[in-house]
Amino acid sequence: MVAAAKHWWSAAACQFAERDLFFPVSSSGLFLEQVAEAKQTCARCQVQPQYLAFALRTRQPHGVWGGMSEQERYLLWERDERRNDPGADKRVTCGKAVGDELIQVQRS
Repeated sequence: MVAAAKHWWSAAACQFAERDLFFPVSSSGLFLEQVAEAKQTCARCQVQPQYLAFALRTRQPHGVWGGMSEQERYLLWERDERRNDPGADKRVTCGKAVGDELIQVQRS
């Protein structure tokens, strides 16, 4: 199993790319260009599906993995959690959902 995992990892298009490209620091300006360039590298990668599956399975919190940014993966995780927990849409952190109405809970 380790040999198979190592094999797909070593076939990645990003192995010779600048690592910082896949882990931009900011969320605007140059960040957007870096994410776009990283995604272009992923788009031509023969093991892109394996990279994305790994990132989703291990919940990688940072960087571009398998052609998806951290924000895109987060939205995908949120969607999947809502799908797996039908009541998730009714819960809120600072109030109580009753049906389709939100009743605010006042703090004392």
